[in-house]
Amino acid sequence: MPATAERLVHRWSFTVADYHRMGEAGILGEDDRVELIEGEIVAMPPIASPHGGRVNRLTRLLSLAAGDRAVVSPQNPVILGRRSEPEPDLALLHPRPDFYTASHPKAADVLLLIEVADSSLNYDLGVKVPLYARNRIPEVWVVDIGHRQVLRFRQPEGGTYQDQGTLNLKTPIPLPGLPIGTTIDLSVLFQ
Repeated sequence: MPATAERLVHRWSFTVADYHRMGEAGILGEDDRVELIEGEIVAMPPIASPHGGRVNRLTRLLSLAAGDRAVVSPQNPVILGRRSEPEPDLALLHPRPDFYTASHPKAADVLLLIEVADSSLNYDLGVKVPLYARNRIPEVWVVDIGHRQVLRFRQPEGGTYQDQGTLNLKTPIPLPGLPIGTTIDLSVLFQ
């Protein structure tokens, strides 16, 4: 029987534990830009200046707005089940005395995830946002650099977000999970 391409291709599916063991064994290095998505190790593109600058600005804005009421975690892992450990550009997390030193945050720890997208917009919208919805992340923002807008996804239900829209950057934006009146001014994001 002739071998077909379909039978020759085998994909390995990894767990978060496998992924961590690869790091401990030196197979994946600290500087490798990869994340685990639904059991697959995915290479992430290099961070361009417009992307990095916006992550820096958002980190500062979130830190100032949240103060001690949340942990702002830039470009760090979030464990989503057994087979996914994405590294969102920013995570706003419930406060914890150890600042997540003992373990990476899980879905229940997340108040808000933010992805900054230049070349990764289709991937963020088509792969990561649905992953976040399936794991019931309460709110996700995707900063669309090319169109100078911020897309907001809320109310995860049935693996999708029921409330999707574009943030009005001219008005203060309430931060999810924090006391009423805790807002962030995103009008400076694209300056």
